[in-house]
Amino acid sequence: MTTLTDPPAESFKLSMLVYDTRYRSITFQIIALIAFLLFFGWLTLNTVQNLNDLGKEVSFGFLGNPAGYDINQRLIEYDNQDTHLRAAFVGLLNTLLVAVLGCITATVIGVIVGVLRLSGNWLIARLMTVYVEMFRNVPVLMWIILAMAVLIEGLPAPSAFRGDDPDSTMKLFDSVALTNRGVYIPEPLFSRGLGDISFFGAFDISVDLIAILVVFIGSIWVSKRIGRKADATQEATGVRPTTWHIRTAAVILPTVILLGILGFHLGYPELRGFNFQGGTHMRNSLIALWLALSLYTAAFVAEIVRAGILAISAGQTEAAAALGLRSNRIMSLVILPQALRVIIPPLISQYLNLTKNSSLAIAVGYMDITGTLMGITLNQTGRELETVLLGMAIYLVISLIISSVMNVYNERKKLVER
Repeated sequence: MTTLTDPPAESFKLSMLVYDTRYRSITFQIIALIAFLLFFGWLTLNTVQNLNDLGKEVSFGFLGNPAGYDINQRLIEYDNQDTHLRAAFVGLLNTLLVAVLGCITATVIGVIVGVLRLSGNWLIARLMTVYVEMFRNVPVLMWIILAMAVLIEGLPAPSAFRGDDPDSTMKLFDSVALTNRGVYIPEPLFSRGLGDISFFGAFDISVDLIAILVVFIGSIWVSKRIGRKADATQEATGVRPTTWHIRTAAVILPTVILLGILGFHLGYPELRGFNFQGGTHMRNSLIALWLALSLYTAAFVAEIVRAGILAISAGQTEAAAALGLRSNRIMSLVILPQALRVIIPPLISQYLNLTKNSSLAIAVGYMDITGTLMGITLNQTGRELETVLLGMAIYLVISLIISSVMNVYNERKKLVER
């Protein structure tokens, strides 16, 4: 009787790293990685050496020097004697402000336009097509400049609001002034505020804002808990309890109570001398950039939404209609929730594009991170490498945060396979 035994294991040889298919791909990848790191290290050392020879050693100490320039649009207190680091933070906040406002507005407009492009009304569908084709085929820089020109030339000067019979009047119960210098809106104020927390003298964080956010997020969490309890009751009994009024109160009341404790009130703009004083001044540069980026990006979002809706089988609509749902309910409850799985991945790219396109703010004088850190600070200090590297790192971090948040949301919307 013949006994079969396993052949002895082959001992490892260095030649196997090249000739053995089990190791060859890994070997080449490691070699490529080492070569890339060596090239990057050589490039970095060569750059540093050249800068040292020119007497420009790499240093970020300039961030602690006085900036010496003003920033017209800002969310926190700033004057020209503050440091370059604080000026950069003010510019960063301006960039984030445009990015957040633009993404929200572009999403709302894009969803509406995308749905209306599929409307059975021929006129509405054609008008939406004209909007999409017009905005996405013209460079966004031109839309920004056009929006700025319209705001400057189309709105009245502050002097038009003066006199017993003025040519222009304030809107919304005399609380909003639309002028060619910008829009003046009521300013949130706190008579019993908790103050600010300063970090390294570069930026301040409002304790009032932190408290409001904490209370609001906690209220949302409580509201969701109430909703989950209602879902469990419905699963167990088949009857869903009415909880909308409790959930609404759980979200609104804690925040309202906190605002009352902090002494929340509004400061209204008033015409004093040759301009409005008080309130919050939204300059034309901010509004033009916000509107142009929103309308431009919304054209691409509309096409993404339309493609997502068309990806859903027509049988879904027919089944929902057979159950007696109206067209608007079918769209909001059946079609759009399923289309989100198709819409979200390309939508992330549009959010990133809008954020990066905000760097065109310099064309209308809006001082974002490009205009402050990589603009005036660069010119004053001559620190081209440091400022550009910081600017690139900031945009990279913002983009990664947006991608991460949207990817988490996308994972939650994916179909769960069983």
